[in-house]
Amino acid sequence: MKVLLDECLPKRFAKLLPDHEVRTTRQMNWHGLSNGRLLRTCDPSFDVFITVDKNLVQEQDLRQLRIAVIVLRARSNKIEDLSPLAPAVLTLLQSLKPGTVSFVG
Repeated sequence: MKVLLDECLPKRFAKLLPDHEVRTTRQMNWHGLSNGRLLRTCDPSFDVFITVDKNLVQEQDLRQLRIAVIVLRARSNKIEDLSPLAPAVLTLLQSLKPGTVSFVG
């Protein structure tokens, strides 16, 4: 799967998702875009968007997008707090449907 990590996630999280093509918003030169614009920009190119931004779900109408969204729930966005969630994310990536939102943690 083609996965995009939000700019609020450490880029090291990508290494925890082997067998997937993972990019960061910074690598795509999309850092600083508003959530709505970012989702519309990445929608045709990526299958999944991963973030820790819990407000994204309330702020955006995700039903119009083909991209699936995973919201990570952790104490912080530090790799030490996020890495325990990686196995659940890997499992979820196997069954995600386009246009859905899933929460991990």
